[in-house]
Formats: sequence, structure tokens, C-alpha cells
Amino acid sequence: MTGRQPPAPDARPTIPPRDVFAAVDLGAGSGRVMLGRVGPDDLVLTEAHRFPNTPIPLPDGLRWNVLALFQGVLEGLRVAARSGGVASVGVDTWGVDYGLLDADGALLGAPFHYRDPRTDGAAEDVWARIGQAELYRITGLQHLPFNTVFQLASAAGSAQLHAARTLLLMPDLMVHWLTGTVGAEETNASTTGLFDARAGTWSKELLGALGVDPVLLPPLRAPGDPAGRLLPYVAEFTGLDARTPVTTVASHDTASAVVAVPATGPDFAYLSCGTWSLAGLELEAPVLTEEARAANFTNERGVDGTVRFLRNIMGLWLLDECRRTWAGGGTVAEPPELPELLAQAARAEPFAALVDPDAPEFLTPGDMPERIRAHCRRTGQRPPASPGEVVRCVLESLALAHRRTLRQAAELAGREVTRVHLVGGGARNELLCQWTADATGLPVVAGPVEATALGNVLVQARAAGLVGDLPSTRRLVARTQPLRHYVPRKDPVGRAAWDAAAARIEPSPRNP
Repeated sequence: MTGRQPPAPDARPTIPPRDVFAAVDLGAGSGRVMLGRVGPDDLVLTEAHRFPNTPIPLPDGLRWNVLALFQGVLEGLRVAARSGGVASVGVDTWGVDYGLLDADGALLGAPFHYRDPRTDGAAEDVWARIGQAELYRITGLQHLPFNTVFQLASAAGSAQLHAARTLLLMPDLMVHWLTGTVGAEETNASTTGLFDARAGTWSKELLGALGVDPVLLPPLRAPGDPAGRLLPYVAEFTGLDARTPVTTVASHDTASAVVAVPATGPDFAYLSCGTWSLAGLELEAPVLTEEARAANFTNERGVDGTVRFLRNIMGLWLLDECRRTWAGGGTVAEPPELPELLAQAARAEPFAALVDPDAPEFLTPGDMPERIRAHCRRTGQRPPASPGEVVRCVLESLALAHRRTLRQAAELAGREVTRVHLVGGGARNELLCQWTADATGLPVVAGPVEATALGNVLVQARAAGLVGDLPSTRRLVARTQPLRHYVPRKDPVGRAAWDAAAARIEPSPRNP
């Protein structure tokens, strides 16, 4: 537990109490509780409480400090209660990670972090039981070494898994502690590798082949479904009315972010850009072709039965890890702040060094600047020396990864794309937004920054009857949220430079 106290009364949010929805939004680096007010031409978001999400290395691996996270949630809801009436609460988090409950409903240890290396080699064990092509035919899921199915394979035979009676993904665990109910929200369930992409259910075929007891997996819920009401101890601690409902939202954070994409037409691609860049299209049906599998695209569930056809790109994790290394000493005595780093990157030589952001050596925490330099040396490039050169390398490489992924997505799905919506924290990064426009040759609409929390709020508001279908919801976002527009530069020399840079990068193998 963090022991933090709630803000003083004069620091509480000023958002009016009517139609206020509390969005619990837990990310890989921090968590927060946001308050949203929704009306016909009104969409206002206010931060109630923010708290760190710091994993803890233990003798058996890297774990999430889930108790501190839940205390942060409770403290945020206590602030929300002091702001006035709360119509409902919704929870979203990252995907794939889970907690295990015993027969009494008690948590069996802190959940593992997806970056823990215990899953090394687990994929091969799974593929020995069910082939890679068959696994993709059922799940349509991108191969990532930390997918839930591989985490469970690495836990096979453990005392913890033997004692487990229920598996709850991270947002479902938080909802369980708030309400006492048990369920699995489908957008997050679709990230596990245990979900049938066509049927929209847990795959009995896959569970049988892998020896996973179906009883371990709770019944599915859809965004907008009621999840329950607050337990008495939650109401007492927070000051919220015990009758306050908890609404099932699109609990995978990317699914929530896609709800808040301010698209006004169908021919758009999206980039949910933060720790990861999730780049893809919204489709009506999954694409389960061998070509999609070979390109390592995923088919995850969205709101209203839509499919998020996308690929994970390592994202701004690389930049964040560089800054963490420099702040901890590293090779820079006094590391500059982000605005100065970006200014230095803008002045650095273009395309001097490039990397594939998805190279395996960039996945785990560590000295990212040195890993980038080692990658460049291994690929015959002059390594970036200064922080500005490193940042330029990272951002240009991400823009090129955005280009490659979105072009592949459009080709595999047979779709035309006329613009890119870049949402999330990366929308603040003007260099990344402009270079993404230049690299893709498409206009980029940047914002909203708080797309995940907005999507969480909007699903709650829709369940309450305050907004309509997905297109009208997105039009509300477009009317009410600040957006920035980036147009690709028309300079033919610049376009040729991006084309030449793209040809230099040899992507890491997508499927073994």
C-alpha cells in the first residue's frame, strides 16, 4: 500500500456532478482515475487522481504490485465521490496479464509482468500441441512471446496453477475486487490466445488441446454490460453510494482508445501510440489468412463486434527507457528534459541510424541507448552518440514502422486508407506526428491524448443512454476535443529520402 492521502478539499475536481463517469485507466507506467461528463455537445475529462505503477522484481520473477494499484483505484474513487454524484465506474488496463484466485476467491500471489522472461521457450511447447497455423486459424492473434496462452504454458505444473480455480485478467480482477462478481470482458479476452476470433467465445478446441481447464475461465461480458454494484467495503472507503454501478467497458486499453478515435468517415487507420504503438484498421470481420499470420497481424475484439486488425510495435517504450537510463546516470551527467531532447533530435542528421523497434533485444528493461548502439554496430551503421541522435533514431524508426505496418494492414484487408488518426500520449510528440505523416504520405490527425479514458467514459455513457452508436460517438469526440493536423511534406527529395530509409530496415522475423 502506498499510504498516500487523498487531495485536500480545495484540490478536488471542479467538474459538475451531473452525468459524471469515473474511468479507472491503468497503464504499464501509471494508473489514474478520470472523471468524464457527457452531453449532446459536451465531453469533458478531468483527472481525479494519478498514481505510479511500478513492477517489483522478486526471486521468482518480475511482478505487478497489484495491491498498490488497487489502493490507487480506491483513493481515486474517494476523490471522485467528493466531486459530486458518480453515475458509474468503468475499468480498463493493458492486456494478457492475469491473477489467479483459489477456491475461496483469494489471490494466489502477485500477477507476473508480461516482460518477465519466464515465457522464453513456452511458445515451442504450445506449438508442439497445436501448430502455429492452426493456432492462428482459431485465435487470429499476433505472435508475442508473452501472450496469456504462453504464460499459462510456462506455469504448467506449478503449485500456484494447480491451486487456481479462476483466472481473471487485470481489469476483471479490479472489477472483482470492486463488486465481488466474476467475468471476462471480451476485448481483453481476445488478447489471450485462448479466444475464438470467429465465434467470439473461449475456444473449447484450443483449451482441450492445451490441457487448460475451461472452468478456469469466467463467463464473457461485452462492453456496456452491467458488471455489478460496489461492495460495502468499497462504498465505505470511498464515500460512493453503494448502489453505484460498475459498467463493463472496452477493458483492453487499446479497445477503449479506438472507441475515441475522432473519425468522421470509414477510410481511416489508427495509431494508439504510447508505450506501445498499436497500428491498424477497424474491420467487421477477422482476417485469418496465411498472409496475415506471416505478417504477424492480430485480430482482437472491439466494441459492437468489430475487429481491431493491427500489429503491436514496440512504441515509445524505447524513448522512455532511454530517458530512464539517462536519468539514472548512464553516460549523460545531466540528461536534458524531453522538450530539449526533441529539439536536439530535430537538429540531428536525418536517417543517420535506424533500427527495427520490434527487435527482441528492445523488449526488456535495461540500458536502451547502449542496446540501440549495439544494434546499429551489428547492422553496419554508425551508432548514434549524443542523446539527440539517439532520440532521432528512435522516432524516425517508429515512423517507418508505422508506415510499414499500416501499408501492410491495408493490403491484407483490401482497404483504402486516406488518413491516420494518432491517439494517446504520442499525439503530444510533434516530431513523431509529422514524421509519421511524411513516412506514410498520409495526413495525420493527432489527438485526443486521453483517448483511452475518453473511450472508457463513452462506453459508460452509452450504457446510460447518453450517446448513440459508434459513428455518432466518434463525431462527438471530433466536435469537442482538441486535435492537431499534420500534412505530409510534398518535397520530392524528402519523399525519396523516406523511401530510401524504409528500404534500409530489415524487419525482425514476425513469425518463427
